[in-house]
Amino acid sequence: MTALQKDSGPGSPVAPGPAAPPEPAARSRTPRRRGTRRYWWFTPWLYLLVPLVLLVTFTYLPIADMLGYSFTDWDGISPTRENVGAENYSDLVTRPDLFKVFLVSGVYLAASFVQIAAALYFATVLSFNTRFRNLFKGILFFPYLINGVAIGFVFLYFFQPGGTLDSVLRVLGTDGQHLWLGDPDLVNKSLAGVSVWRYTGLNMVLFLGAIQSIPPHLYEAASLDGANSWQQFRHIIAPSIKPIISLSVILAISGSLAVFEIPYIMTGGANGSQTFVIQTVNLAFKFDKVGLASASAVVLLVLILIVTWIQRRLVPEERVELS
Repeated sequence: MTALQKDSGPGSPVAPGPAAPPEPAARSRTPRRRGTRRYWWFTPWLYLLVPLVLLVTFTYLPIADMLGYSFTDWDGISPTRENVGAENYSDLVTRPDLFKVFLVSGVYLAASFVQIAAALYFATVLSFNTRFRNLFKGILFFPYLINGVAIGFVFLYFFQPGGTLDSVLRVLGTDGQHLWLGDPDLVNKSLAGVSVWRYTGLNMVLFLGAIQSIPPHLYEAASLDGANSWQQFRHIIAPSIKPIISLSVILAISGSLAVFEIPYIMTGGANGSQTFVIQTVNLAFKFDKVGLASASAVVLLVLILIVTWIQRRLVPEERVELS
């Protein structure tokens, strides 16, 4: 036995064992980001790069080219372009045959407010417990789903002399045939009525979604206070959906200036039904006046921006808090 073993007993001290290895320092749970911190600001732009490239390529560059064409007398084919300055813009303002399209847009603008009022009425009625409300929602929204070309051809038969509309009026006691699409006093009203029929459902869906987001207890409190249906609409529904109404007004004004599909299919712009966009298309592709057509498109763009700005100034966007 060794001396160490001899001394080991109940009262003898215990020989120290080998020293335990030092515990490693606790690793930080947060990963080191020294190398990535300098690049974190660039990450969102990587996701936006492709949409921005597409936006610039297919929107802003064509607008810049169109602005350049508007100061030329280009026919769209010739390799040379003659610079005419602001002559195209002066023609749009001074020539009555080019300026009268704004009067046509006024008819569609008036019809668009009728469309908003009708959509708001139907949305308010159908947002409550109305019988067959889902059926009526589908009926009102269905015209928006139909292709515009099909709508144009359907209403060609609807408005023809002795057609569907005249037959219905004859049943109601009105005799005679009307040139709904041939009379300059009736053609724009008839075409605007088609647009109202087609787009009322879209506005109704927008209003309906906004109205259904209003908390029900507001209606209950108003009913306890004795408020009738009109007072509930005036003090609860209208203020709550004010941003959606403002959006619909902007879309209605811009849409009335840019009407194209329905009148182009049904009349081709004849009998005084030529709109701003139809005139622009005819100038570019029918009369080979790309410079004048580009100036017309620039004016349309500026008008829409001005109207939107004025509307934003008169009716500023407010945050609506429902409680």
